[in-house]
Amino acid sequence: MVADWHFENDYVRIRKVEVGTLGNNAYVVVCGKTGASVIVDAAADPGTIIAAAAGTNPVAILTTHGHADHVGAARTVSAELDIPVLLNDADRDICPIVPDGALVPGEFPVGEAVLDVRHTPGHTPGSTVIVVAGAGSGGDTGSVGAVLTGDTLFPGGPGATRFPYSDFDQIMDSLDREIFLLPDETVVMPGHGLDTTLGAERPALPEWRARRW
Repeated sequence: MVADWHFENDYVRIRKVEVGTLGNNAYVVVCGKTGASVIVDAAADPGTIIAAAAGTNPVAILTTHGHADHVGAARTVSAELDIPVLLNDADRDICPIVPDGALVPGEFPVGEAVLDVRHTPGHTPGSTVIVVAGAGSGGDTGSVGAVLTGDTLFPGGPGATRFPYSDFDQIMDSLDREIFLLPDETVVMPGHGLDTTLGAERPALPEWRARRW
């Protein structure tokens, strides 16, 4: 059964499925006009992810970072749908699979929609978020936007920085520079767990800095 739409605005539709033993979120971001799509984080359960992409025309797998729990189904989904796996080059050394190409910051066209790929190091060196246009973020039509944050931002705080290659100050800089400049109504869709909004999280930024997690 194909999942219902999790999010819709004037530009895109997004399906969300929870996969794997760690409760990873995988997303299918679909151009509302053409049906072209990308899969964000082919984490596990390839059949579930492929089913979520049914009725769309996938062009790539965009990987938010190189941790194993975010790429467990990537090679299978890539082969089944004949699409490349893309990952920021800075995470190649920590990723258990070899991507097909680099996920670079900037505009990423999906049909007539344009996603905004932003490099947000801190959780990992190559951590990346995907911004979906909304009011104030790439096309002001009054639509609410969204940001798929991987493990960079969750309800209640930033992603973990306990790894040798992680850095708390860097992840907070990434949040300030690339994410919290977006409007308060922007929906945050993380790599695990429930959505939130930037407006709900913004007041807690000083607390996060003080506790350093």
